[in-house]
Amino acid sequence: MCGIVGYIGEKEVAPILIEGLSKLEYRGYDSAGVAIFDQDEIKVRKFKGRISILEENLQKETIKGTLGIGHTRWATHGEPSDRNSHPHTNCSGSIALIHNGIIENYMKLKEWLIEVNGDHFQSETDSEVIAHLIDYFYDGDLLDAVYKAIDKMEGAYAIGVICKDEPDKIVAVRKDSPLIVGLGENENFIASDIPALLKYTRDIYLIENDEVVLLTKEGVKIFNELRQEVKRDVFKVTWDAEAAEKEGYAHFMMKEINEQPRGVYETLHRRLDKEDNIVLDGIKITKEDLDKINKVYIVACGTAYHAGLVGKYAIEKFAKIPVDVEVASEFRYRDPFVDENTLFIAVSQSGETLDTLAALREAKRKGARILSVVNVVGSSVARESDDVFYTWAGPEIAVASTKAYTTQLISMYLLSLHMAMTKGTLTEEQYKAYIKELKEMPDKIQAILDDHETIQQLADEQFNNENVFYIGRGLDVTVAYEGSLKLKEISYIHSEAIAAGELKHGTIALIEEGRLVVALATQDKLYDKMLSNIQEVRARGAYVIGVAKKGNKEIEKSADKVIYIPDTLDELTPILSVIPLQILAYYIAVARGCDVDKPKNLAKSVTVE
Repeated sequence: MCGIVGYIGEKEVAPILIEGLSKLEYRGYDSAGVAIFDQDEIKVRKFKGRISILEENLQKETIKGTLGIGHTRWATHGEPSDRNSHPHTNCSGSIALIHNGIIENYMKLKEWLIEVNGDHFQSETDSEVIAHLIDYFYDGDLLDAVYKAIDKMEGAYAIGVICKDEPDKIVAVRKDSPLIVGLGENENFIASDIPALLKYTRDIYLIENDEVVLLTKEGVKIFNELRQEVKRDVFKVTWDAEAAEKEGYAHFMMKEINEQPRGVYETLHRRLDKEDNIVLDGIKITKEDLDKINKVYIVACGTAYHAGLVGKYAIEKFAKIPVDVEVASEFRYRDPFVDENTLFIAVSQSGETLDTLAALREAKRKGARILSVVNVVGSSVARESDDVFYTWAGPEIAVASTKAYTTQLISMYLLSLHMAMTKGTLTEEQYKAYIKELKEMPDKIQAILDDHETIQQLADEQFNNENVFYIGRGLDVTVAYEGSLKLKEISYIHSEAIAAGELKHGTIALIEEGRLVVALATQDKLYDKMLSNIQEVRARGAYVIGVAKKGNKEIEKSADKVIYIPDTLDELTPILSVIPLQILAYYIAVARGCDVDKPKNLAKSVTVE
């Protein structure tokens, strides 16, 4: 969940490392540090806190060098502190290392190194053990020492290593954590993610699992587990680096909320031909394929899981195929029934979520067909899937996901409609009605965004509430889960989402005077029942913000305030009803003075268990 970057070349390395880390800070920001080879020694500077603290300290002294590695940390082993920050070194400081991931057997390795080598450790981290382990095996060949060290390591990791005695190279390894290599002229780079390198190169090697990379300024060699050199095609990055800049917004999150009309438009229209037929970019799902499927799993984490809940509804309603939605961290450990007649749909914004990736591999091992919905081209989930449906959200930097969610919803609707038409479970007339409504979504989202001041006013009135409930029925409860998650992620308010029909089975005991309840009532067939649920919580003193379709004015008699969304088909309301919940969460967090883009304890890409 941390960010790593490295450089070898002819330029001053410190500014390059700082620039790269600043683009990776969404991956973790508990501490940051660099190790730079300067005048026959490796100089390490690392500090608790944001990258700006590291940058300020580097400006106070001159560290010159053209070889270095850098790290921004999301703490796992050991509290955020200077000593637990990366890079870590061996006892003599001749080897320095950066690490993203978790070493599961680090304690056993640490005890062994203390016993056989008398090593002294400076930190509480699992990562420091790797530096000592490489040192134990070092005999003048860094690449060989790294190979011997990783043979003893268990867990997930992407590492970058430099050595004082071999200042002409960086050795990097990838196992279940993201790693890319950037290619330049007389310079080369490593990083966790593409944005870190876009200022310097658009030529990328996507490193595969269990590969070791040797970088010099002249070139890059990639080796497999058997130490055989492998060839790799260059991946050309075509998207604009400026898409990852704030463009005048106070926060990336608000920028990304406002980018949703474009993301939805791109994800939809890139899959429709001139006759509005769905084209799945090489994904071949025939009627025979669908007839063989006896089980569909949608597996994901967090926001992507909530998108999967909507996907379940859409596939079951349109294509008449039963679907289970599973949290990836649970799915991977419960030995689910999966065989060659299973369709496994993995949903992940980053395509690097470790639990989702592990669940995918387990399903693939059992013979399932893997279809992934991801935003990042060339990510691990994408590369290990049989079929890939790319969303077109563009770079998402804020930790709290917004536009990735709505583009995932569009993907789910398109997949389910395609399945339905392939199976013959929808009429042409029904299909055209859904496509017509989907094509209107960008404008309808924009209409909600244009009225954001109403929502901002509500946030300014309610930001001091410390307990909030979200309620809904049918598809509305799936959106309630996402709205609740957005609020707790960025404002640190305790919030809970619940199916409104379940209120009387326990949760209503927590409703008291002034308690904020956000009630979604966008499902026409459940509208009257939701009004009754709203009256139930109002009778206990709750302050209710309702979300309803325009024209459904009856809710004004029950709720204190109402946010209206444009009218649409019940089945498609999640695309619209989530927008005001995102905006509400954003403005509440701003009113509370929270760091919206970098909420405490969270990171964008969860690459550890």
